[in-house]
Amino acid sequence: MTAQHTPVDVVCLGESMVTFLPSQPGRLADVPSFDRGIGGAESNVACALAAAGHTAKWVSRVGADGFGDHLVETIASYGVDTSAVQRDPHRPTGVYFRTAEDRDGDAHEVAYYRAGSAAGAMSPASFRRDDLWSGRILHLSGITAALSPDCLALMRELTARAPGRPLVSFDVNHRPGLWRDTEGPQVLLDLARGADVVFVGEDEAAAAWGLQGPEAIRRALPEPGVLVVKRGAAGVVVFSAGPTRNQAPPALEEQGPGGGAPETVTTIPALRVTVVAPIGAGDAFAAGYLSATLRGLPVRERARHGHLAAAAALTVHGDLAAPPARTHADRLAGLDDAAWGRLRVGPGWTGAPEQEVRTT
Repeated sequence: MTAQHTPVDVVCLGESMVTFLPSQPGRLADVPSFDRGIGGAESNVACALAAAGHTAKWVSRVGADGFGDHLVETIASYGVDTSAVQRDPHRPTGVYFRTAEDRDGDAHEVAYYRAGSAAGAMSPASFRRDDLWSGRILHLSGITAALSPDCLALMRELTARAPGRPLVSFDVNHRPGLWRDTEGPQVLLDLARGADVVFVGEDEAAAAWGLQGPEAIRRALPEPGVLVVKRGAAGVVVFSAGPTRNQAPPALEEQGPGGGAPETVTTIPALRVTVVAPIGAGDAFAAGYLSATLRGLPVRERARHGHLAAAAALTVHGDLAAPPARTHADRLAGLDDAAWGRLRVGPGWTGAPEQEVRTT
């Protein structure tokens, strides 16, 4: 008898690791103690979507060890379905240590202990298609492709266009230190071309592909139905095949590939944020954008929900943050352009609307 798989909104596949967060700023050599957390681009998205009221499944492999227990239990505590996570008795769960400084700064350090991890053994034979295709959206990132040749083979299979597959969301997440050769940038470009919704930072596109500006990135990636170019504090540019920002958005199944469909280009400024820790914003943005996509909101509101979710992550320590209540986020995402431009948020804003600060 074939097992029944309960449909979910989003399936997220990728490695998650136990993260050790510093108790104070400074070099890894000088930090006296660390607090344990979890970190993983795809599981971060799954947790954020579950916290926002969606059904989400995380698919991965972890070791049959205490760290694997911690990951599965913690991610499940957010309401994420972890039933498809496999336990490996021969390979460990990955861990890493990092400093408190901005990831883009010279002082930021990360020490990964993930070589030979259980997640690195993921392959096309690891999971049932019924699990991977059980969501309306399948969310992936370029990190997985860098873990091992088997992981890359799995990613190539999942980004190959095939009848009946869900909408494929792909966050480029270029991590030069993970790639064993110089082929990483081209691999990421090829994988992105197979996705329906692509998230990429303007800075990482310049570093990986030598592309300058959103238009150049779109020319290199014409296939995805939606391309979201993130520009940091300047906001995002969304290229979408289909209706204008004032029309109803297309259904999920109509959003990819872009091909030669009419193009809409929408620029959505970020809101101003008093930053506590510059970690986790990219994953949170993807979760906020996908949440609004699942709800069928217009492009501007999708991006604004992404910005609001990113602001929630930026105003807490650690990778994960509780998103604002849906009614709160909807009210802010629906502000007119002038009011949105005056909006500034700081620590505690997600749970208390009075923490919003409007400036003239």
